[in-house]
Amino acid sequence: MHSMTKRTLAALAACTALSAPALAQVSGDLSIFLDTSNPAPRATMEAMIERFGEKNPDLNIEITVIDREAYKTQIRNFLTANAPDVATWYAANRMKPYVDAGLFDDVSDLWAEPMFADDLKSTKGAMTIDGKQWGVPYTYYQWGVYYRKDIFDELELSAPTTWEEEKVNCEKIVASGRACYTIGTKFLWTAGGWFDYLNMRTNGYDFHNQLANGEISWEDDRVKQTFANWKELIDMGAFIDNHQTYSWQEALPFMVNGEAAAYLMGNFAVAPLRDAGLTDDQLDFYQFVSINPDVELAEDAPTDTFHIPSAAKNKEAAREFLRFVASPEEQTIINDGKNLGQLPVNSKSSVDDDKFLQKGFVMLSENSPGGVAQFWDRDAPAEMAKVSMEGFQEFMVKPDQVDKILAKLERARGRIYK
Repeated sequence: MHSMTKRTLAALAACTALSAPALAQVSGDLSIFLDTSNPAPRATMEAMIERFGEKNPDLNIEITVIDREAYKTQIRNFLTANAPDVATWYAANRMKPYVDAGLFDDVSDLWAEPMFADDLKSTKGAMTIDGKQWGVPYTYYQWGVYYRKDIFDELELSAPTTWEEEKVNCEKIVASGRACYTIGTKFLWTAGGWFDYLNMRTNGYDFHNQLANGEISWEDDRVKQTFANWKELIDMGAFIDNHQTYSWQEALPFMVNGEAAAYLMGNFAVAPLRDAGLTDDQLDFYQFVSINPDVELAEDAPTDTFHIPSAAKNKEAAREFLRFVASPEEQTIINDGKNLGQLPVNSKSSVDDDKFLQKGFVMLSENSPGGVAQFWDRDAPAEMAKVSMEGFQEFMVKPDQVDKILAKLERARGRIYK
């Protein structure tokens, strides 16, 4: 892996041209629907589609861009009534309703090709339902623990790799008069991130997915163990006070001011932390520690995807477009800092010369054998996600109510997954 510069792009394109299969020429009409309505992602997608068009001069490409929130309410209608050939969406449970309704095409044939099978394997689980693949990812970003390296240095701590090391570090941080972690749970998804990591580290990715799918009781002893691990941190005063009154942004100053040493968050937190004055010498990152050594490490890495609707008219050109999107050179270009500023899903791509993107790429491409989850509010059905995340927030405030909270979530499971 190397940092991407303008000079290396040409070299990369030359190398990958040798290793990647030659894309077939396609013709006819190709309709693409995008939810990338913000200016930078829109420009990135339009430029990528233009490059695809240049390779396929006999193809007439029509792009429709829909505002992201409006897209969410319109997708079922357009997949049913007047389907495009390619449409953007999200991985895992977010694609399940359209898979179950027969509205997305099975693209397992693509995933059998060497580039997908070898270079995109970290995301395969997120694209798989009932043993088949239903789309192709084009970008994702890592979650993990962003921490104040200068505070760790002052307290003579190193980045932990095990649960015991995490707790010992935390005790020393609390003893120094600081919180171990900042968090704002006013909007509930941040507590969902903690639940994801603690549950995947305690019970593994497959168990986590089964729980999200309603197949496991919330009163199962294995779920209780996840909460018991979480309670160890809460009981030692690991989290800032009154976190339920802060948004995730409002929790940032605790880390900037040195009142908290770390933040479990997505990579989007880096820019505001830098803007607030933290330097890359002060700020560092580590992968959430191992808790159960029998469990392979899985990560939260929300993934944006392309799909071929079942009613698409030009599926040959659509498949060729998906191959193009996933290619190492396109993955390098669209995810660089001037474009999406996220991580390529192809392990043969180059990554922007940013410390945190570099670390995230290595972690997701090489050090996450357990799989890639999409985040609790994408993996669980919307109603269950809401009820359970309310429970996570309540638990963080009243950890002694855990049995009552889990009983409530179990009742909700019985109702929601009927």
